[in-house]
Amino acid sequence: MGSRVHHSKEFKLQAARLVADQGYTFKKAAEHLGINAWTLRDWVRKFRSDGTLPPPGEEIKEAEEMKRLRKELSEVKMERDILKKAMAYFAKDKL
Repeated sequence: MGSRVHHSKEFKLQAARLVADQGYTFKKAAEHLGINAWTLRDWVRKFRSDGTLPPPGEEIKEAEEMKRLRKELSEVKMERDILKKAMAYFAKDKL
């Protein structure tokens, strides 16, 4: 029989985040990492039960929040650029 491979907690968490945060399927993530899909499924279940990862469905809420924050950041950058241009315009008149 083959020997068991022990992965660090960090590896397990990053692997689980591929599924929970980035939308990979268990099969695709497991193939990419060279592990069994059922093993990965167990890791995700464990991290969700102990609160390390959000329960299913909450990822969508986080994605919506990220979208809102990106839009807000874009607006704030645009306002900043307008203020910079206005400052330069009024500073030019004083010289």
